[in-house]
Amino acid sequence: MQSTDLSWDLPYASQRDPVFARNVVATSQPLATAAGIQALRDGGNAIDAALATAITLTVVEPGSNGVGSDAFAIVWFENQLYGLNASGRSPRLWNPEHFRKYSAMPRLGWDAVTVPGAVSAWAELSSKFGRLPFERLFDSAIHYAQNGFLVGRRTAALWKAFQPSLGQFEGFRKHFLPNGRAPETGELAIRRELAQTLKLIAESNGESFYRGELARRIAEQSSQDEGLLRYEDLAEHRAEWCDPLSIDYSGITAHEIPPNGQGLATLIALGLLDRLNTRSLEPDSPDWTHLQVEAMKVAVRAAIDHFADLRAMRIDPKELLASSALDRAAETISMEVANQTPCKLPTSSDTVFLCSADEDGNMVSFIQSNFQGFGSGIVIDGTGIAMQNRGAGFTLESGHPNQVDSNKRPFHTIIPGFVTRGNRPELAYGVMGGHMQHQGHVQMITRIFDHGQNPQAATDAPRWHVTPEFDVVLEKGFSESTQNELLRRGHSVRMHEGAGLFGGAQLIARLEDGYCAASDHRKEGLAAGY
Repeated sequence: MQSTDLSWDLPYASQRDPVFARNVVATSQPLATAAGIQALRDGGNAIDAALATAITLTVVEPGSNGVGSDAFAIVWFENQLYGLNASGRSPRLWNPEHFRKYSAMPRLGWDAVTVPGAVSAWAELSSKFGRLPFERLFDSAIHYAQNGFLVGRRTAALWKAFQPSLGQFEGFRKHFLPNGRAPETGELAIRRELAQTLKLIAESNGESFYRGELARRIAEQSSQDEGLLRYEDLAEHRAEWCDPLSIDYSGITAHEIPPNGQGLATLIALGLLDRLNTRSLEPDSPDWTHLQVEAMKVAVRAAIDHFADLRAMRIDPKELLASSALDRAAETISMEVANQTPCKLPTSSDTVFLCSADEDGNMVSFIQSNFQGFGSGIVIDGTGIAMQNRGAGFTLESGHPNQVDSNKRPFHTIIPGFVTRGNRPELAYGVMGGHMQHQGHVQMITRIFDHGQNPQAATDAPRWHVTPEFDVVLEKGFSESTQNELLRRGHSVRMHEGAGLFGGAQLIARLEDGYCAASDHRKEGLAAGY
Protein backbone atom coordinates (compact mmCIF):
# COMPACT_ATOMS: atom_id res chain seq x y z
CA MET A 1 0.00 0.00 0.00
CA GLN A 2 1.04 3.62 -0.34
CA SER A 3 2.12 5.36 2.85
CA THR A 4 -0.32 8.13 1.92
CA ASP A 5 -3.19 5.61 2.14
CA LEU A 6 -2.84 5.58 5.92
CA SER A 7 -3.21 8.08 8.69
CA TRP A 8 -0.13 8.20 10.91
CA ASP A 9 -2.02 9.62 13.86
CA LEU A 10 -1.99 7.54 17.06
CA PRO A 11 -5.40 8.39 18.55
CA TYR A 12 -5.59 5.62 21.17
CA ALA A 13 -4.13 5.22 24.63
CA SER A 14 -1.13 3.01 23.88
CA GLN A 15 0.81 5.59 21.84
CA ARG A 16 3.28 2.93 20.67
CA ASP A 17 4.98 3.97 17.46
CA PRO A 18 4.96 1.70 14.41
CA VAL A 19 8.31 0.37 13.16
CA PHE A 20 9.54 1.08 9.63
CA ALA A 21 12.26 -1.02 7.97
CA ARG A 22 13.03 -3.21 4.98
CA ASN A 23 13.35 -6.35 7.12
CA VAL A 24 10.95 -6.73 10.05
CA VAL A 25 9.67 -9.17 12.67
CA ALA A 26 6.70 -8.69 15.01
CA THR A 27 5.98 -11.11 17.86
CA SER A 28 4.50 -11.29 21.33
CA GLN A 29 7.89 -11.67 23.07
CA PRO A 30 10.99 -9.45 22.62
CA LEU A 31 13.57 -12.27 22.93
CA ALA A 32 11.80 -14.14 20.14
CA THR A 33 11.72 -11.01 17.97
CA ALA A 34 15.47 -10.68 18.45
CA ALA A 35 15.94 -14.30 17.34
CA GLY A 36 14.06 -13.58 14.14
CA ILE A 37 16.06 -10.44 13.44
CA GLN A 38 19.29 -12.39 14.01
CA ALA A 39 18.20 -15.00 11.47
CA LEU A 40 17.68 -12.24 8.92
CA ARG A 41 21.07 -10.69 9.67
CA ASP A 42 22.68 -14.12 9.31
CA GLY A 43 21.47 -14.26 5.69
CA GLY A 44 18.11 -15.89 6.22
CA ASN A 45 14.84 -14.81 4.66
CA ALA A 46 11.44 -14.06 6.18
CA ILE A 47 10.67 -17.76 6.51
CA ASP A 48 13.88 -18.43 8.43
CA ALA A 49 13.09 -15.45 10.66
CA ALA A 50 9.57 -16.70 11.35
CA LEU A 51 10.83 -20.17 12.26
CA ALA A 52 13.66 -18.96 14.49
CA THR A 53 11.07 -16.80 16.24
CA ALA A 54 8.51 -19.60 16.57
CA ILE A 55 11.05 -22.06 17.95
CA THR A 56 12.33 -19.50 20.48
CA LEU A 57 8.77 -18.78 21.60
CA THR A 58 8.39 -22.41 22.70
CA VAL A 59 11.05 -21.68 25.32
CA VAL A 60 10.39 -18.12 26.45
CA GLU A 61 6.57 -18.04 26.29
CA PRO A 62 5.60 -21.56 27.46
CA GLY A 63 2.18 -20.59 28.75
CA SER A 64 0.99 -20.04 25.20
CA ASN A 65 2.83 -22.54 23.01
CA GLY A 66 5.45 -25.25 22.98
CA VAL A 67 7.11 -28.06 21.08
CA GLY A 68 3.86 -29.98 21.66
CA SER A 69 1.72 -27.36 19.87
CA ASP A 70 -0.09 -27.20 16.54
CA ALA A 71 0.64 -24.57 13.89
CA PHE A 72 -0.71 -22.91 10.73
CA ALA A 73 0.98 -20.56 8.27
CA ILE A 74 0.30 -18.39 5.25
CA VAL A 75 3.41 -17.52 3.26
CA TRP A 76 4.00 -15.09 0.40
CA PHE A 77 7.11 -16.33 -1.39
CA GLU A 78 8.36 -15.22 -4.79
CA ASN A 79 5.00 -13.76 -5.81
CA GLN A 80 2.86 -16.71 -4.78
CA LEU A 81 0.66 -17.38 -1.73
CA TYR A 82 0.87 -20.69 0.14
CA GLY A 83 -1.16 -22.10 3.03
CA LEU A 84 0.03 -24.75 5.50
CA ASN A 85 -2.13 -26.73 7.91
CA ALA A 86 0.12 -28.40 10.49
CA SER A 87 -2.58 -29.31 12.98
CA GLY A 88 -2.54 -32.88 14.22
CA ARG A 89 -5.24 -35.53 14.23
CA SER A 90 -6.77 -37.45 17.10
CA PRO A 91 -5.34 -40.87 18.03
CA ARG A 92 -6.67 -43.74 15.93
CA LEU A 93 -7.90 -45.48 19.09
CA TRP A 94 -10.28 -42.62 19.93
CA ASN A 95 -13.97 -43.07 19.19
CA PRO A 96 -17.25 -41.58 20.46
CA GLU A 97 -17.80 -44.55 22.75
CA HIS A 98 -14.58 -43.83 24.65
CA PHE A 99 -15.78 -40.31 25.48
CA ARG A 100 -19.29 -41.21 26.69
CA LYS A 101 -18.02 -41.12 30.26
CA TYR A 102 -17.62 -37.34 29.92
CA SER A 103 -20.28 -34.62 29.99
CA ALA A 104 -17.96 -32.32 28.02
CA MET A 105 -14.69 -32.76 26.15
CA PRO A 106 -11.86 -33.00 28.69
CA ARG A 107 -9.28 -30.22 28.75
CA LEU A 108 -6.63 -31.99 30.82
CA GLY A 109 -4.91 -35.37 30.64
CA TRP A 110 -4.27 -37.73 27.73
CA ASP A 111 -7.89 -37.63 26.55
CA ALA A 112 -7.27 -34.02 25.51
CA VAL A 113 -4.05 -34.73 23.58
CA THR A 114 -3.98 -34.83 19.78
CA VAL A 115 -0.83 -35.28 17.67
CA PRO A 116 1.25 -32.08 17.91
CA GLY A 117 1.96 -30.54 14.50
CA ALA A 118 4.21 -27.53 15.15
CA VAL A 119 7.49 -29.40 14.60
CA SER A 120 6.24 -30.62 11.23
CA ALA A 121 5.45 -27.03 10.26
CA TRP A 122 8.99 -25.94 11.09
CA ALA A 123 10.55 -28.72 9.01
CA GLU A 124 8.18 -28.30 6.07
CA LEU A 125 8.52 -24.53 5.82
CA SER A 126 12.30 -24.67 6.17
CA SER A 127 12.62 -27.36 3.51
CA LYS A 128 10.42 -25.56 0.99
CA PHE A 129 11.43 -21.93 1.50
CA GLY A 130 14.33 -21.50 3.91
CA ARG A 131 17.87 -20.31 3.20
CA LEU A 132 19.54 -21.16 6.49
CA PRO A 133 20.33 -24.73 7.61
CA PHE A 134 17.51 -26.10 9.76
CA GLU A 135 19.78 -26.49 12.78
CA ARG A 136 20.71 -22.80 12.74
CA LEU A 137 17.10 -21.87 13.41
CA PHE A 138 17.37 -23.40 16.90
CA ASP A 139 20.38 -21.41 18.13
CA SER A 140 18.50 -18.84 20.22
CA ALA A 141 15.93 -21.32 21.55
CA ILE A 142 18.60 -23.76 22.70
CA HIS A 143 20.62 -20.95 24.25
CA TYR A 144 17.67 -19.71 26.34
CA ALA A 145 16.61 -23.23 27.33
CA GLN A 146 20.13 -24.23 28.37
CA ASN A 147 21.28 -21.00 30.02
CA GLY A 148 17.96 -19.50 31.07
CA PHE A 149 15.88 -16.44 30.27
CA LEU A 150 14.33 -13.75 32.44
CA VAL A 151 10.58 -14.31 32.63
CA GLY A 152 8.41 -11.47 31.38
CA ARG A 153 5.63 -9.90 33.44
CA ARG A 154 2.66 -11.29 31.52
CA THR A 155 4.30 -14.69 31.11
CA ALA A 156 4.93 -14.88 34.86
CA ALA A 157 1.31 -14.04 35.61
CA LEU A 158 0.03 -16.76 33.27
CA TRP A 159 2.52 -19.30 34.63
CA LYS A 160 1.30 -18.59 38.16
CA ALA A 161 -2.36 -18.77 37.13
CA PHE A 162 -1.96 -22.33 35.83
CA GLN A 163 0.01 -23.60 38.82
CA PRO A 164 -3.06 -24.76 40.82
CA SER A 165 -4.74 -26.69 38.01
CA LEU A 166 -1.67 -28.23 36.35
CA GLY A 167 0.32 -28.79 39.52
CA GLN A 168 -1.58 -32.06 39.93
CA PHE A 169 0.56 -33.53 37.11
CA GLU A 170 3.96 -34.76 38.27
CA GLY A 171 5.64 -34.02 34.95
CA PHE A 172 4.38 -30.45 34.99
CA ARG A 173 5.61 -29.92 38.54
CA LYS A 174 9.07 -31.31 37.76
CA HIS A 175 9.62 -29.25 34.63
CA PHE A 176 7.67 -26.03 35.17
CA LEU A 177 7.65 -25.73 38.97
CA PRO A 178 11.17 -26.90 39.91
CA ASN A 179 11.22 -24.74 43.04
CA GLY A 180 7.69 -25.71 43.99
CA ARG A 181 6.23 -22.59 42.40
CA ALA A 182 6.01 -20.64 39.16
CA PRO A 183 8.86 -18.19 38.48
CA GLU A 184 8.35 -14.55 39.34
CA THR A 185 8.65 -11.61 36.94
CA GLY A 186 12.29 -11.08 36.03
CA GLU A 187 13.39 -14.39 37.56
CA LEU A 188 15.73 -16.68 35.61
CA ALA A 189 13.99 -19.79 34.22
CA ILE A 190 16.12 -22.66 32.89
CA ARG A 191 14.72 -25.54 30.81
CA ARG A 192 17.70 -27.85 30.16
CA GLU A 193 15.58 -30.91 29.34
CA LEU A 194 13.89 -28.91 26.60
CA ALA A 195 17.31 -27.79 25.32
CA GLN A 196 18.23 -31.43 24.69
CA THR A 197 14.88 -32.04 22.99
CA LEU A 198 15.40 -29.06 20.69
CA LYS A 199 18.85 -30.39 19.77
CA LEU A 200 17.34 -33.75 18.80
CA ILE A 201 14.70 -32.05 16.67
CA ALA A 202 17.27 -29.80 15.02
CA GLU A 203 19.72 -32.60 14.24
CA SER A 204 17.02 -34.90 12.82
CA ASN A 205 15.13 -32.26 10.83
CA GLY A 206 12.13 -32.98 13.04
CA GLU A 207 12.14 -36.74 12.42
CA SER A 208 12.94 -37.62 16.02
CA PHE A 209 9.65 -36.08 17.13
CA TYR A 210 7.50 -38.20 14.82
CA ARG A 211 9.51 -41.27 13.87
CA GLY A 212 12.44 -41.45 16.29
CA GLU A 213 13.53 -41.30 19.92
CA LEU A 214 11.16 -38.51 21.00
CA ALA A 215 8.18 -40.22 19.33
CA ARG A 216 8.94 -43.44 21.19
CA ARG A 217 9.17 -41.61 24.52
CA ILE A 218 5.84 -39.87 23.93
CA ALA A 219 4.13 -43.12 22.94
CA GLU A 220 5.61 -45.05 25.87
CA GLN A 221 4.44 -42.51 28.41
CA SER A 222 0.97 -42.46 26.86
CA SER A 223 0.73 -46.25 27.19
CA GLN A 224 2.03 -46.20 30.76
CA ASP A 225 -0.55 -43.57 31.71
CA GLU A 226 -3.40 -45.41 29.92
CA GLY A 227 -3.55 -42.79 27.19
CA LEU A 228 -4.49 -43.82 23.64
CA LEU A 229 -1.86 -41.93 21.63
CA ARG A 230 0.49 -44.39 19.91
CA TYR A 231 3.77 -44.25 18.00
CA GLU A 232 1.86 -44.92 14.76
CA ASP A 233 -0.24 -41.78 15.29
CA LEU A 234 2.91 -39.69 15.43
CA ALA A 235 4.64 -41.53 12.57
CA GLU A 236 1.72 -41.01 10.21
CA HIS A 237 1.44 -37.26 10.81
CA ARG A 238 2.22 -34.90 7.93
CA ALA A 239 1.77 -31.15 7.59
CA GLU A 240 -0.48 -30.42 4.60
CA TRP A 241 -0.25 -27.62 2.03
CA CYS A 242 -3.56 -26.02 1.17
CA ASP A 243 -4.99 -23.20 -0.91
CA PRO A 244 -6.20 -20.37 1.34
CA LEU A 245 -9.85 -19.35 1.11
CA SER A 246 -10.41 -15.73 0.14
CA ILE A 247 -12.94 -12.98 -0.30
CA ASP A 248 -12.72 -9.57 -1.97
CA TYR A 249 -13.40 -6.66 0.35
CA SER A 250 -12.87 -2.91 0.06
CA GLY A 251 -10.45 -3.19 -2.85
CA ILE A 252 -8.34 -5.93 -1.26
CA THR A 253 -8.49 -9.73 -0.97
CA ALA A 254 -8.51 -11.31 2.49
CA HIS A 255 -7.08 -14.83 2.83
CA GLU A 256 -7.58 -17.47 5.53
CA ILE A 257 -6.69 -21.16 5.99
CA PRO A 258 -9.73 -23.43 5.33
CA PRO A 259 -11.33 -25.31 8.24
CA ASN A 260 -10.58 -27.05 10.61
CA GLY A 261 -9.61 -23.50 11.68
CA GLN A 262 -12.09 -20.67 12.23
CA GLY A 263 -10.62 -18.27 9.65
CA LEU A 264 -13.59 -18.81 7.34
CA ALA A 265 -15.69 -16.88 9.89
CA THR A 266 -13.55 -13.78 9.21
CA LEU A 267 -14.38 -14.01 5.51
CA ILE A 268 -18.09 -14.49 6.19
CA ALA A 269 -18.19 -11.41 8.41
CA LEU A 270 -16.30 -9.33 5.85
CA GLY A 271 -18.68 -10.46 3.12
CA LEU A 272 -21.63 -9.27 5.20
CA LEU A 273 -19.97 -5.95 6.08
CA ASP A 274 -19.28 -5.37 2.40
CA ARG A 275 -23.01 -5.63 1.75
CA LEU A 276 -23.87 -3.44 4.75
CA ASN A 277 -21.53 -0.68 3.47
CA THR A 278 -20.03 0.22 6.84
CA ARG A 279 -17.10 2.15 5.32
CA SER A 280 -18.89 5.46 5.65
CA LEU A 281 -19.49 4.99 9.39
CA GLU A 282 -17.19 6.40 12.05
CA PRO A 283 -15.08 3.70 13.78
CA ASP A 284 -16.19 3.05 17.39
CA SER A 285 -19.51 4.80 16.79
CA PRO A 286 -22.76 3.05 17.78
CA ASP A 287 -23.77 2.30 14.16
CA TRP A 288 -20.34 0.99 13.16
CA THR A 289 -20.00 -1.19 16.25
CA HIS A 290 -23.56 -2.52 15.96
CA LEU A 291 -23.14 -3.66 12.36
CA GLN A 292 -19.73 -5.20 12.97
CA VAL A 293 -21.12 -7.15 15.90
CA GLU A 294 -24.20 -8.28 13.99
CA ALA A 295 -22.11 -9.52 11.06
CA MET A 296 -19.81 -11.36 13.45
CA LYS A 297 -22.75 -13.05 15.18
CA VAL A 298 -23.77 -14.65 11.87
CA ALA A 299 -20.18 -15.76 11.27
CA VAL A 300 -19.84 -17.21 14.79
CA ARG A 301 -23.11 -19.11 14.28
CA ALA A 302 -21.75 -20.56 11.04
CA ALA A 303 -18.56 -21.66 12.80
CA ILE A 304 -20.52 -23.36 15.58
CA ASP A 305 -22.85 -25.11 13.12
CA HIS A 306 -20.44 -26.21 10.41
CA PHE A 307 -16.69 -25.92 11.02
CA ALA A 308 -14.72 -29.14 11.49
CA ASP A 309 -12.08 -31.29 9.83
CA LEU A 310 -12.63 -30.71 6.11
CA ARG A 311 -13.18 -34.43 5.58
CA ALA A 312 -16.08 -34.34 8.05
CA MET A 313 -17.79 -31.12 6.95
CA ARG A 314 -21.11 -31.70 5.21
CA ILE A 315 -20.85 -28.64 3.00
CA ASP A 316 -18.08 -27.10 0.94
CA PRO A 317 -16.65 -24.10 2.85
CA LYS A 318 -16.98 -22.01 -0.32
CA GLU A 319 -20.72 -22.51 -0.09
CA LEU A 320 -20.70 -20.36 3.05
CA LEU A 321 -19.14 -17.55 1.00
CA ALA A 322 -21.61 -17.77 -1.89
CA SER A 323 -23.03 -14.39 -2.88
CA SER A 324 -26.60 -15.62 -2.59
CA ALA A 325 -26.04 -16.87 0.96
CA LEU A 326 -24.33 -13.66 2.06
CA ASP A 327 -26.98 -11.51 0.36
CA ARG A 328 -29.80 -13.23 2.23
CA ALA A 329 -27.95 -13.19 5.54
CA ALA A 330 -27.20 -9.47 5.20
CA GLU A 331 -30.91 -8.80 4.71
CA THR A 332 -31.61 -10.20 8.20
CA ILE A 333 -29.39 -7.57 9.86
CA SER A 334 -31.24 -4.50 11.08
CA MET A 335 -29.61 -1.19 11.92
CA GLU A 336 -32.01 -0.70 14.81
CA VAL A 337 -32.50 -4.09 16.47
CA ALA A 338 -29.98 -6.71 17.56
CA ASN A 339 -30.54 -10.31 16.49
CA GLN A 340 -30.85 -12.33 19.68
CA THR A 341 -30.38 -15.55 17.67
CA PRO A 342 -28.29 -14.91 14.55
CA CYS A 343 -29.54 -16.45 11.34
CA LYS A 344 -28.16 -19.65 9.90
CA LEU A 345 -26.26 -18.99 6.70
CA PRO A 346 -28.43 -20.31 3.86
CA THR A 347 -26.71 -23.37 2.39
CA SER A 348 -27.59 -26.48 0.46
CA SER A 349 -27.37 -28.73 3.25
CA ASP A 350 -3.82 -18.83 24.35
CA THR A 351 -1.60 -18.83 21.49
CA VAL A 352 1.34 -17.05 19.90
CA PHE A 353 1.21 -15.24 16.58
CA LEU A 354 4.14 -13.79 14.69
CA CYS A 355 4.85 -12.27 11.32
CA SER A 356 8.00 -11.46 9.37
CA ALA A 357 9.02 -9.87 6.10
CA ASP A 358 12.25 -9.39 4.18
CA GLU A 359 13.67 -6.97 1.63
CA ASP A 360 13.04 -9.48 -1.19
CA GLY A 361 9.28 -9.17 -0.64
CA ASN A 362 8.67 -12.46 1.19
CA MET A 363 6.16 -12.30 4.04
CA VAL A 364 5.00 -14.84 6.64
CA SER A 365 1.92 -15.06 8.86
CA PHE A 366 2.47 -17.84 11.41
CA ILE A 367 0.62 -19.07 14.48
CA GLN A 368 1.16 -21.91 16.96
CA SER A 369 -0.58 -22.80 20.19
CA ASN A 370 -1.14 -25.38 22.92
CA PHE A 371 -4.80 -24.26 23.05
CA GLN A 372 -5.32 -23.58 26.76
CA GLY A 373 -2.25 -22.16 28.46
CA PHE A 374 0.39 -24.86 28.93
CA GLY A 375 -1.89 -27.46 27.33
CA SER A 376 -3.06 -30.77 28.74
CA GLY A 377 -0.82 -30.81 31.80
CA ILE A 378 1.05 -33.80 30.33
CA VAL A 379 4.83 -33.21 30.16
CA ILE A 380 6.90 -36.04 28.69
CA ASP A 381 9.48 -37.22 31.21
CA GLY A 382 12.98 -35.91 30.65
CA THR A 383 12.09 -33.89 27.53
CA GLY A 384 10.29 -30.72 28.60
CA ILE A 385 7.63 -31.43 25.93
CA ALA A 386 4.28 -30.09 27.16
CA MET A 387 1.54 -31.82 25.18
CA GLN A 388 -1.24 -29.64 23.77
CA ASN A 389 -4.90 -30.07 24.67
CA ARG A 390 -6.35 -29.43 21.21
CA GLY A 391 -8.69 -32.39 21.62
CA ALA A 392 -10.84 -30.05 23.71
CA GLY A 393 -11.83 -28.44 20.41
CA PHE A 394 -14.04 -31.43 19.56
CA THR A 395 -17.67 -31.71 20.61
CA LEU A 396 -19.49 -34.67 22.16
CA GLU A 397 -22.66 -33.80 20.24
CA SER A 398 -23.72 -36.89 18.32
CA GLY A 399 -23.86 -36.37 14.56
CA HIS A 400 -22.11 -32.99 14.61
CA PRO A 401 -19.37 -32.70 11.94
CA ASN A 402 -16.94 -31.84 14.73
CA GLN A 403 -17.89 -34.81 16.94
CA VAL A 404 -14.85 -36.45 18.51
CA ASP A 405 -13.67 -39.51 16.60
CA SER A 406 -10.65 -41.42 15.34
CA ASN A 407 -7.88 -39.86 13.21
CA LYS A 408 -9.66 -36.52 12.93
CA ARG A 409 -8.57 -32.90 13.22
CA PRO A 410 -10.48 -30.92 15.86
CA PHE A 411 -11.97 -27.48 15.34
CA HIS A 412 -9.20 -24.92 15.81
CA THR A 413 -9.26 -21.33 17.01
CA ILE A 414 -5.76 -20.42 15.79
CA ILE A 415 -5.63 -18.69 12.41
CA PRO A 416 -3.02 -16.72 10.46
CA GLY A 417 -4.32 -13.89 8.28
CA PHE A 418 -3.08 -12.36 5.03
CA VAL A 419 -4.19 -9.60 2.66
CA THR A 420 -3.27 -9.03 -0.97
CA ARG A 421 -4.21 -6.39 -3.53
CA GLY A 422 -3.95 -7.60 -7.11
CA ASN A 423 -0.76 -9.64 -7.26
CA ARG A 424 0.92 -7.80 -4.41
CA PRO A 425 1.07 -8.61 -0.69
CA GLU A 426 -0.42 -5.94 1.55
CA LEU A 427 -0.61 -7.29 5.12
CA ALA A 428 0.57 -10.26 7.16
CA TYR A 429 -1.30 -10.23 10.46
CA GLY A 430 -3.01 -12.13 13.22
CA VAL A 431 -4.78 -11.63 16.53
CA MET A 432 -3.99 -14.41 19.00
CA GLY A 433 -6.58 -15.20 21.65
CA GLY A 434 -9.00 -18.10 21.16
CA HIS A 435 -12.52 -16.98 20.25
CA MET A 436 -11.20 -13.44 19.69
CA GLN A 437 -9.09 -14.36 16.69
CA HIS A 438 -11.54 -14.26 13.78
CA GLN A 439 -13.17 -11.20 15.34
CA GLY A 440 -9.83 -9.47 15.67
CA HIS A 441 -9.07 -10.17 12.02
CA VAL A 442 -12.26 -8.39 10.99
CA GLN A 443 -11.44 -5.40 13.17
CA MET A 444 -7.87 -5.08 11.85
CA ILE A 445 -8.94 -5.26 8.18
CA THR A 446 -11.81 -2.81 8.50
CA ARG A 447 -9.80 -0.28 10.50
CA ILE A 448 -6.85 -0.35 8.10
CA PHE A 449 -8.54 -0.69 4.70
CA ASP A 450 -11.86 1.08 5.34
CA HIS A 451 -10.64 3.88 7.57
CA GLY A 452 -6.93 4.24 6.83
CA GLN A 453 -5.73 3.60 10.36
CA ASN A 454 -2.07 2.63 10.46
CA PRO A 455 -1.31 -0.87 11.80
CA GLN A 456 -0.25 0.36 15.24
CA ALA A 457 -3.34 2.52 15.65
CA ALA A 458 -5.53 -0.37 14.46
CA THR A 459 -4.15 -2.69 17.12
CA ASP A 460 -4.20 -0.01 19.83
CA ALA A 461 -7.90 0.70 19.25
CA PRO A 462 -10.47 -0.69 21.72
CA ARG A 463 -12.02 -3.98 20.65
CA TRP A 464 -15.44 -5.54 20.76
CA HIS A 465 -15.89 -9.25 21.42
CA VAL A 466 -18.90 -11.45 20.62
CA THR A 467 -19.05 -14.40 23.03
CA PRO A 468 -20.14 -17.89 21.94
CA GLU A 469 -23.47 -17.04 23.62
CA PHE A 470 -23.72 -13.91 21.39
CA ASP A 471 -23.27 -11.43 24.22
CA VAL A 472 -21.15 -8.34 23.45
CA VAL A 473 -18.13 -7.34 25.52
CA LEU A 474 -16.58 -3.90 24.96
CA GLU A 475 -13.03 -3.06 25.90
CA LYS A 476 -12.27 0.07 27.88
CA GLY A 477 -12.05 2.92 25.40
CA PHE A 478 -15.52 2.67 23.89
CA SER A 479 -17.69 5.60 24.86
CA GLU A 480 -20.57 5.34 27.28
CA SER A 481 -22.88 6.56 24.52
CA THR A 482 -21.90 3.61 22.28
CA GLN A 483 -22.51 1.17 25.13
CA ASN A 484 -25.90 2.69 25.93
CA GLU A 485 -26.98 2.73 22.29
CA LEU A 486 -26.09 -0.93 21.85
CA LEU A 487 -28.14 -1.74 24.94
CA ARG A 488 -31.06 0.21 23.49
CA ARG A 489 -30.91 -1.86 20.32
CA GLY A 490 -31.20 -5.06 22.33
CA HIS A 491 -27.59 -6.23 22.71
CA SER A 492 -26.49 -7.90 25.91
CA VAL A 493 -23.50 -5.65 26.63
CA ARG A 494 -20.87 -5.39 29.31
CA MET A 495 -17.59 -3.49 29.63
CA HIS A 496 -14.34 -5.30 30.41
CA GLU A 497 -10.98 -3.71 31.30
CA GLY A 498 -8.67 -6.75 31.31
CA ALA A 499 -6.54 -7.33 28.20
CA GLY A 500 -6.87 -11.13 28.14
CA LEU A 501 -10.30 -11.32 26.52
CA PHE A 502 -9.28 -9.16 23.56
CA GLY A 503 -6.21 -11.02 22.36
CA GLY A 504 -2.97 -9.64 21.02
CA ALA A 505 -2.20 -8.56 17.45
CA GLN A 506 0.98 -8.47 15.41
CA LEU A 507 0.93 -6.85 11.97
CA ILE A 508 3.26 -6.10 9.06
CA ALA A 509 2.01 -3.88 6.21
CA ARG A 510 3.87 -3.65 2.91
CA LEU A 511 4.75 -0.08 1.86
CA GLU A 512 6.34 1.23 -1.34
CA ASP A 513 9.94 0.68 -0.20
CA GLY A 514 9.69 -1.49 2.89
CA TYR A 515 7.31 -2.32 5.72
CA CYS A 516 5.41 -0.91 8.65
CA ALA A 517 5.29 -3.30 11.62
CA ALA A 518 3.17 -3.08 14.76
CA SER A 519 2.94 -5.04 18.01
CA ASP A 520 0.06 -5.12 20.50
CA HIS A 521 0.44 -3.35 23.85
CA ARG A 522 -1.76 -6.07 25.37
CA LYS A 523 1.19 -8.50 25.16
CA GLU A 524 4.90 -8.35 26.01
CA GLY A 525 5.61 -8.10 22.31
CA LEU A 526 7.93 -6.12 20.11
CA ALA A 527 8.17 -5.15 16.47
CA ALA A 528 11.72 -4.59 15.24
CA GLY A 529 13.61 -4.30 11.99
CA TYR A 530 16.58 -2.94 10.13
